[in-house]
Amino acid sequence: MGPTASGKTDLAVELVRRFSLEIVSVDSALVYREMDIGTAKPGPEVLSEAPHRLVDILDPAESYSAAQFREDALREMEQITAAGRVPLLVGGTMLYFRALEQGLSELPQADASLRAEIEAQALQRGWQGLHKELAEVDPVAAARIHPNDPQRLQRALEVYRLSGVPLSELQRRRSDDAFPYRTLRLALLPVDRERLHRRIEHRFENMLEQGLINEVAHLYERGDLDLSCPSMRAVGYRQVWRHLEGEYDRKEMSRQVVVATRQLAKRQMTWLRADDGLETLNADALELSTICKRVENYLRDET
Repeated sequence: MGPTASGKTDLAVELVRRFSLEIVSVDSALVYREMDIGTAKPGPEVLSEAPHRLVDILDPAESYSAAQFREDALREMEQITAAGRVPLLVGGTMLYFRALEQGLSELPQADASLRAEIEAQALQRGWQGLHKELAEVDPVAAARIHPNDPQRLQRALEVYRLSGVPLSELQRRRSDDAFPYRTLRLALLPVDRERLHRRIEHRFENMLEQGLINEVAHLYERGDLDLSCPSMRAVGYRQVWRHLEGEYDRKEMSRQVVVATRQLAKRQMTWLRADDGLETLNADALELSTICKRVENYLRDET
C-alpha cells in the first residue's frame, strides 16, 4: 500500500523478479481501458515482465464498486494460489483494501437521479456546504471524509437519503465475510513531504509530455462520457476535462491537478497512519534487502 507517486509499482516489480508472486492491482482507475497516461498505468514492458491482474477490465463508461473489486480480487487470488504462486496486492485505493480484508456493509445501490440532485446542490452550495449537512446527520462519516473529497461525500449523503441510516452505522454492520488469507501488510510512507510533492509535479509534467491532454480529448470526443462517470472523476482526468471545456487554461489546469494529487496523497497517508496493523517502510530510503528478507520469511511461514 502507499500514497500516489510513492514507488509502489517499482517495488512490486522488483519483488516479482525475486519471488514467486503475481500482482493484483488495487486501483480504482487502473481498471479502465483507454486511461493509460493519467493513471500512470505500467507500460507493456513492465506488464510483460510482471503481469497485473484487474487492469484494463472495464470501459470508462462503466462503473465499478468495492463489492465488485472484492469479488474479482478473491477470484484472481484463488487462481494465483492454485497455480502455486502468492498474490501480491498493490495499489493506493484504500477502500478496496478494507473491503477485501474486512468484508462489506449492506449499502443501498447507487441512484443516478439522486446523485445528479446532490451534484446540482454542490454547484449551488459548494461541497463545503454539503459537508456541513453530512456532519449533522452522520458526524462520524463527516469526520472521516474531507470536504474536498466529493466522491465519498456524495456517496455518504446518497446512502443516508436513500436509507435514512447514517453510512457510518451501516458500515458498523459490515458483513462478516471471512478473508481466507494470512497477510503481510506493507505500507510505503514518504517521510519528506516536499520530496513527494516534487515527485508529483515531475510525474504530471511527464504525463503532459506523454500526451495526457490528447488521451483525455479522445475520451471527451467519444460523446458517452461526462464528469458524472466515476472514471472521469479520477485525479487528472477531471481537471484536463475542464480544461478542454474552457474552464481552466493550461496553467490553471496543471495547478489544479498538482493540488488535487497532493490532497489525494495526504488522504491516503492519513488512512495508512491510522492503520496500526501495517508494517511501514520509508519510501524515501527503501532498503530492498531488508524488504526481501521480510517477504522471504513470510513466504517460508506460508509453506
